[in-house]
Amino acid sequence: MRTIGPLNGMTHLRKEVDRLFDRIWEGEPELASLGEWKPLLDLKETKDFMVVTAEMPGMDLKDIKVTVREGILTIEGEKKQLEEEKDEKHYRMERSFGSFSRSVRLPLAVDATKVTALFKNGLIEVKMPKLATTKETMIPIKTE
Repeated sequence: MRTIGPLNGMTHLRKEVDRLFDRIWEGEPELASLGEWKPLLDLKETKDFMVVTAEMPGMDLKDIKVTVREGILTIEGEKKQLEEEKDEKHYRMERSFGSFSRSVRLPLAVDATKVTALFKNGLIEVKMPKLATTKETMIPIKTE
């Protein structure tokens, strides 16, 4: 049985803060996330590509910019709020709007000149071909 005391919550909080700082110092692959909201994304590796898929609900293609520079993929843009009418009365507002910038350090080198991006049904898929040097190569071991 665990005793309940005023410091039990503090111990948990300290562990969570320590874990957060460990992630920062270990070079967490996710970098800047600026703005009121940020799109959720997945990063995966296939045989020939690094692929990032990000959720962009309610956005227009013209409001999204994708760049790859020095091993960092950045997706930025602005999710615009619909204009309000004078006589509207809101009972709940949960959706987020505004500018965002989301950067992710890529774990492998990619060919930035051959990156493609497809925007469909509120998702953007960015396919980045891996450089040949990043593919696994079997190295023969010699003896003397």
